[in-house]
Amino acid sequence: MGIAALEDKIVQQAVVTVLNQIYEVDFKGFSYGFRPGRSPHQALDALAVGIQWKRVNWVLDADIRGFFDNMSHEWTMKFIEHRVADRRILRLIQKWLKAGVSEDGQWSETKLGTPQGAVVSPLLANVYLHYVFDQWVEVWRKKVAKGDMIVVRYADDLVLGFQYRTEAERFLWEFRERLAKFGLELHADKTRLIEFGRFAARDRKQRGEGKPETFTFLGFTHYCGQRNSNGAFIVWRITAKKRMAAKLKAIKGELQRRKHHRTTDVGAWLRKVVLGYYQYHAVPGNSTQLRIFSRRVCWLWRTVLVRRSQRAQVGWDRLYPLLSRWIPRPRVLHPYPMARFAVTHPW
Repeated sequence: MGIAALEDKIVQQAVVTVLNQIYEVDFKGFSYGFRPGRSPHQALDALAVGIQWKRVNWVLDADIRGFFDNMSHEWTMKFIEHRVADRRILRLIQKWLKAGVSEDGQWSETKLGTPQGAVVSPLLANVYLHYVFDQWVEVWRKKVAKGDMIVVRYADDLVLGFQYRTEAERFLWEFRERLAKFGLELHADKTRLIEFGRFAARDRKQRGEGKPETFTFLGFTHYCGQRNSNGAFIVWRITAKKRMAAKLKAIKGELQRRKHHRTTDVGAWLRKVVLGYYQYHAVPGNSTQLRIFSRRVCWLWRTVLVRRSQRAQVGWDRLYPLLSRWIPRPRVLHPYPMARFAVTHPW
């Protein structure tokens, strides 16, 4: 992490505002991360619709190892210079890249990467991957791929779908070579090519290999669901276990810190936290996980309240009115992917 001074944040935001006007013309449609008017849910919708409507049988879940820490300063400046000629802007960006880190009063130079937490870093990352990945993969899809191929990128999170396994394996091999030219590499343990799509369950069952594997993207675990009432294949998404566990751990720690605060104050805070969680995770098909999250939040708060009480035990019947008042019931807040995708990408 690199937290800039207030003055730097203001200047960085001004530069980002100007550069966004330049690069939004260039950036590809399958790039969704940290762009004006785009959101993680749009990336999730595009991925689900692509897998359901294209002939996708294999999914490549790719992870670039330490991307923000290994961006080459030299390549970053070369990429920026393609579209920006103002030497003052270029000089500012170079200074931000080489600002270094001050830790325990000792300053150390940074020769690689861009600090996570800096206002300008997401834009620089998008520019870097625009030249390293986006333009290259668009040409690859048009000139090399014979079958259907989909691409969704959110910052350095990449998911690709292929019709043929041979093309997926070829792409993965060439993608590794491409990244190596720019000082990057794929994380061997987190990059996976899995059989996934409308025929995955049938084909794996015929081979005696069990259910199709799952993959995680933007906090959701994706899996091949049962066909809906119309007989169509559907991609279901549920909250990733690690994401829910991390959120519950953070809530537990904060409840402990607020243990002696007024109950109404804690309830008001907890309501905002839970509603914020629902706002992101309340997608169709995720109702069970939302209920599990709600119950566990109730249990965590009850544990704190019981320890505060002088009584040996406080029953659920006494706490139910309090919990139901402050912890909202989960409900689906987002439309199905195809419904929202059709609005932004009409046929």
